[in-house]
Amino acid sequence: MSREVDTAEYMGMLRELIGQGHRVSVRVAGNSMSPFLKHGRDTVFFAAPDSEIKKGDIVFYTRPNGQYIMHRVCRVNPDGSLDISGDAQCVMECGVPRNAVFARVVEAERDGKLIAPGDRCWDFFSGFWVDSFAVRPLLLRSGSAVMRIIKSFRGESDGSGQRKKE
Repeated sequence: MSREVDTAEYMGMLRELIGQGHRVSVRVAGNSMSPFLKHGRDTVFFAAPDSEIKKGDIVFYTRPNGQYIMHRVCRVNPDGSLDISGDAQCVMECGVPRNAVFARVVEAERDGKLIAPGDRCWDFFSGFWVDSFAVRPLLLRSGSAVMRIIKSFRGESDGSGQRKKE
């Protein structure tokens, strides 16, 4: 017999497990961490943030309205608060209190491969994406345009379910 679980109840269970020192895996939901992590494709592994949070870390935190968010740290402020943004976003959420963070991504399964901070792919992407925050809108737009051009040359679907005519 199955039952539906409320999001707050589910997140409470995750927080409790993480607080007890367990490592918890969750399938990525949403597109805020794209292109690094994709909705439904990738899995992240969370643990308690037992060491200092630093620029480039991906953290799980709670907004004052109760919403749970997974974003990357763009800057650690002198007062300890964090400036955070999703990879697919061009606006930072500034001044996030450190105590709102309850987990850090310690590993991810991306395209079927395990990667973690310290791996070349992770570190390159984190450094590049955080340091290029000012030009991110241009990168996201040009990346989308390039993908549309590539798909048109391959004759792939235009998103409407119809194959493009040649």
